[in-house]
Amino acid sequence: MKRWAGLLVVAAGVSTGCGEETPGPEPEVYDWRLPTGFPKPRVPADNPMTAAKVELGRRLFYDTRLSLNGTQSCASCHQQALAFTDAKVHAVGSTGASHRRNAQGLGNVGYFTSFTWANPSIGDLELQVLTPLFGTEPVELGFGGRQEELLARLRQDADTAARFAEAFPGEAEPVSLATLTRALASFERALISGNSPYDRYVYGGQVDALSTSAKRGLDLFMSERLECHHCHSGFNFVDATVTEQTAAPIKPFHNTGLYNEDGKGSYPATDPGVVELTGNPEDMGRFRASSLRNVAVTAPYMHDGSIATLSEVLDHYAAGGKARMGLPEGGQASPLQSGFVRGFTLTAQERQDVLAFLESLTDPEFLSDPRFSNPFASP
Repeated sequence: MKRWAGLLVVAAGVSTGCGEETPGPEPEVYDWRLPTGFPKPRVPADNPMTAAKVELGRRLFYDTRLSLNGTQSCASCHQQALAFTDAKVHAVGSTGASHRRNAQGLGNVGYFTSFTWANPSIGDLELQVLTPLFGTEPVELGFGGRQEELLARLRQDADTAARFAEAFPGEAEPVSLATLTRALASFERALISGNSPYDRYVYGGQVDALSTSAKRGLDLFMSERLECHHCHSGFNFVDATVTEQTAAPIKPFHNTGLYNEDGKGSYPATDPGVVELTGNPEDMGRFRASSLRNVAVTAPYMHDGSIATLSEVLDHYAAGGKARMGLPEGGQASPLQSGFVRGFTLTAQERQDVLAFLESLTDPEFLSDPRFSNPFASP
């Protein structure tokens, strides 16, 4: 897939034609407002963060003109109060077609190394934005093959065109596919969540920020007995994390034993995972792990939305995969599932402790932060 790129927003200097350079404007230092303990996300050199770009991206994110029929925006499937998910089993596109997968949350998405459930080739947000805009299988926003119509729609609005010009002052044509995708990506990188009770306890030193039950749950979560931390690790609670200091981003995908249709590990043909793209039989049923931040508000769960509650997710892993709960094929473990999905036993109290810990990862400030809210909403 083609990488949409463009000129740097700020030039390093302007030639005087006399062998000297007149210094150009100083590049803007973007205020990330990073939570304690958080590194900066990695940012592409051709898309430095600026406040104007982030604000333009916010407006575009909530703008229904980005769907061909004007019925949906990016926010239709990514609602702030739900950590930018939509509470549906499967996402529904602007034409009403139901998708085969659950909408993913966007909290801390700027730290992810991949951006769909099972496509290792999409490695930056600028590229990912093209899929909902122009994808046809499934249709999301519906502009497949109609790029110029979308750009013309945005250029015709004087306020929108002026905001593009402000955000991208070095562009001969401020409203372009490159600037559109870079603005949306910039807003998404700004969606940083890190003020949960867990954060206040671990990074803020507030010993009473977590309940006693949640503290016990944290210990269980990090234990080799449960194995949760192997796929949900680090400050972002996911193994596929990249920051500006990361040398070589990794893109792991995992089979969690959710299905085993033939006793040999097969997943439903409608969505078999990474194998669909790679053709490698070992990739059957492999999907990316999701960050667990704000997980208590992002139900339903798994790539296909097939598990309704966190309690049921815990049941799935405690049983070593749904296949071992008697569904299907007599409860046989999948030979393809991750070695970390081994099953475990919890007492009633331990179960409540783990759930209390997972709930402590909710960041209420993020779910209502006006910086990320709908700019078109009525006061």
